[in-house]
Amino acid sequence: MSCYLYAENFPDRGSVYIRENGQLYKANQASGGVNKSDPKPRPSRLFSKGFSVELCVNRENDNGRTDHFIFTYTKKGNLRYSAKSLFSLVLSYIADNIHHVDSLVDFPEQIAEKLFYAADARQKFTEPRTGLCALQKFIDAYGSLVLQTLCLKNGYLVISEKLEEIKSFRDLTCLDLSFCKLGDEHELLDHITNRTLSSLTRLLLKDNCLSDAGLRKMTAPVRVMKRGLENLSVLDLSCNPGITRLGLRYLLPFKKLNCLDLSGTCLKDTNAVVCWIQTQIGLVHSEVPLKEFDHNSCKTEGWAEQTILQWEHAVQEAIKPQESLKSQTAAQLFYGKRARTEEPLEIETSENLQFYRPRAEMLNLPVLIGKSEELQKKKKRASAEHKEQRFKSKQLSFSVADWDLLNSY
Repeated sequence: MSCYLYAENFPDRGSVYIRENGQLYKANQASGGVNKSDPKPRPSRLFSKGFSVELCVNRENDNGRTDHFIFTYTKKGNLRYSAKSLFSLVLSYIADNIHHVDSLVDFPEQIAEKLFYAADARQKFTEPRTGLCALQKFIDAYGSLVLQTLCLKNGYLVISEKLEEIKSFRDLTCLDLSFCKLGDEHELLDHITNRTLSSLTRLLLKDNCLSDAGLRKMTAPVRVMKRGLENLSVLDLSCNPGITRLGLRYLLPFKKLNCLDLSGTCLKDTNAVVCWIQTQIGLVHSEVPLKEFDHNSCKTEGWAEQTILQWEHAVQEAIKPQESLKSQTAAQLFYGKRARTEEPLEIETSENLQFYRPRAEMLNLPVLIGKSEELQKKKKRASAEHKEQRFKSKQLSFSVADWDLLNSY
């Protein structure tokens, strides 16, 4: 009992604060209570000197903050803090451990959207090990809400780094892969023809080094098994010099095709091509550029819009260290050694080869009125050639190479 008679033997129970007349004071622990010798103790700091405050307008969006307080300003300019709601705390905890969630099926969409943004603010979808797993849980449950349109124009580096994540997106309605230089044998081209992307209505493949073999590979599921890109409405194949007139026959299975761009391809006899597309596919040549092929209007839309931007930013940051080599380049220029620069290949796109399907009320009118007799003869000659080619294509459509290609899916 005697050990508690001295103040120095008192057990340390931490600091004690007393609020008096609206002010907070720290009690003196030396005497076991408030120091009587100092009737007006000096107020103690509740927060450290380096403490910073950030005003949060939306209390539900914590932007990845791990503290449990929300700081706001009153109308008078006074700073006040309040504890976060239980919903915000639980949402933050699940977002931190989203890769451990089994499934989000039948989870409310309104809460799932907030959970996705909370996980995205913590950059959970950019992690190399758990990012794809976390993203797949949202895609399996919500499909097109996660991502409806995807624009990867000139994004060949993002495709190389995040190919599996891009392939996980399903229920896309628009996909822009312009200027990506994919080629005929790229893995993403096989994914485009998959059944999971049957909802795709717009496909932009401008300047992708495609040839007739790529078109044959891309249309094989539609031509033989009637699945794949059967709902395609807008197709951009411009600036692909490997596409010739022989590859146009692979476009016949696209019955819902309304807009087609073949500018910059290896199509020489444009009058015959225009006539063939008009008679066989039902598309009319457009004298002016169509707004459907305006690549500036294509944007990424969906919950994962910021996720795609994070991927692009990460790729740009990865290639930034190359800028430190400027000093080496300057030294080479000083000593007269210059690096060889390759000029980009310019593709002639002077002639517009864009086609569109006329309106329904115009289909009953004769399309060929006012054409010259020479053009009509060319059309008759083209139709006769098409009959012969169609007879040959029936024999070639089920060739051994096609069956081998289909068996690879």
